[in-house]
Amino acid sequence: MKDSPIVFGLYVPPHPHPLLAPEKNEGWGKLRQAFDTARKRIEESDADIILIYSTTWPSVIGHQIQARSNPEWVHVDDDFHYLGSMPYKFEMDSDFSHQYHENCGKRGLNSRTIDYDGFPIDTGSVVALSLLNPDNRLPACIVSSNVYANRAESIVLGKAARDTLEQQGKKAIVVVVSSLSNRMFTDYIKPEDDRIHSAKDQEWNQKIMQFFQEGRLEDLSQLSREIHNQIRVQKVVAYKPIWWMAATMGQNNNYQGEVLAYASLHGSGGAVIQLTPTTGSIGDKEFDEDDIEFYTGDRHVLDNG
Repeated sequence: MKDSPIVFGLYVPPHPHPLLAPEKNEGWGKLRQAFDTARKRIEESDADIILIYSTTWPSVIGHQIQARSNPEWVHVDDDFHYLGSMPYKFEMDSDFSHQYHENCGKRGLNSRTIDYDGFPIDTGSVVALSLLNPDNRLPACIVSSNVYANRAESIVLGKAARDTLEQQGKKAIVVVVSSLSNRMFTDYIKPEDDRIHSAKDQEWNQKIMQFFQEGRLEDLSQLSREIHNQIRVQKVVAYKPIWWMAATMGQNNNYQGEVLAYASLHGSGGAVIQLTPTTGSIGDKEFDEDDIEFYTGDRHVLDNG
């Protein structure tokens, strides 16, 4: 869609296996190939920025936005340190980050920018940028996932991101870094023995991917509480990224969806999915959840003045 600031959206897994060990498991290799396909599409696009919401960057008080121009470090994943180190040097769009922070405040959110040497960028963001933007062809912006944020706060956070894109006249690749199901094995397993943790997780992963493939992003946003109740994963993984993604991309079902790959990652469900804005839609729906423009606290308990 010509008027949309969103070129397309990507939903990608946070675990380091596709980056560090794609050859050790067929599914991990397929995820790596899907990342490579997405990277090529980004390179061929007219996007100006990669905008990332990462569920492996938790924040407690408000929302954090990476604003350091060239963060550089060596990262090791907490759970899968045996896979190896992940050195990185990224390019961030500091101007975008600061204006995003300002727009969060205008919509009633608490946020802050992060700009100091050695700040630990999370696994999901490191994996996503290393595979999708290895040469720093585009600057990026990374926003955290607040562990206590409710639906209203998550949606307003997405709208503040879209405000910033429109104000700066930039086109974005929107990237959500998150698992589908997130139950993982608690013991070490051989790469060849990796599988989705349970039959129920597998079933719900398939349901979620069907919605994505049909371009039903807003329907996923509306149904995300039920999905969370069924597959019982952490809140930060289950529905907050979908709320943010839907709000940032436009709160509709007007997308062409494509599941590029799906595989298990130590029991969790990993998928690389693309959503491209289109004029077509699967159809209108009477949504159950209200829309929100400004955040005023959870049931007005908090007074932001």
